[in-house]
Amino acid sequence: MNQLDFSNRAAIVTGGAVGIGFAVAQRLGSSGAKLSLWDRDAAALAAAKSRLPAGTDTRVVDVADFASVDAAAQATAAALGRIDALVCSAGITGPNTSLWDYPVDAWRQVIDVNLNALFYCNRAIVPFMQKQDYGRIVNIASVAGKEGNPNASAYSASKAGVIGLTKSLGKELAKTGLRVNCVTPAAVKTAIFDQMSQQHIDFMLSKIPLGRFGRVEEIAALVAWLCTEECSFSTGAVFDLSGGRATY
Repeated sequence: MNQLDFSNRAAIVTGGAVGIGFAVAQRLGSSGAKLSLWDRDAAALAAAKSRLPAGTDTRVVDVADFASVDAAAQATAAALGRIDALVCSAGITGPNTSLWDYPVDAWRQVIDVNLNALFYCNRAIVPFMQKQDYGRIVNIASVAGKEGNPNASAYSASKAGVIGLTKSLGKELAKTGLRVNCVTPAAVKTAIFDQMSQQHIDFMLSKIPLGRFGRVEEIAALVAWLCTEECSFSTGAVFDLSGGRATY
């Protein structure tokens, strides 16, 4: 594993207790970053903290509630002293079904967690970064946001929204020391698979030319680099992690 320099840097990872978020936290922590993990699962946060560097900050946050996010942002900034990186990894898939059968409440929940929550987190953290004229934001989108997965309309729409939000915010902050990018993984085998049908999992695998799902460590490696000072000339960009699936 390549060492990155996060000495004297502080990072927030949402959905940081498990899956991609936890892998990112491990990678940043091993490179010297001070960490704050945000997640709604207190037990998972406690388990994650035991596997991360001493002093890791953890907060039970409902990222789909702006008041919860705003309070966590203020508390985290006070605890860490600064916020240099934000990785928005919290997300859900929702049910696998045709759009005309898609439950309306489930649609709202997917959009709330995957898109509205990401907006809340970006909105709350940017002002802290502006004060120091430095920051790196990495939003976790999906190749589904580029291509649209059948029987996953809410998930695909929410991740397309993440891509659009990232491009807009990146341009808004382009004349500053802040950089905003997103990554578009193909399916990565994590606990989120528990929310999917086997038929949908098989479909996703069939679309990946490499013939396998991604690993969380592979996602974390790119995300961590996007959080470094070296990522200086990319903003509003979309970085592919799809095993060759993406056509653009």
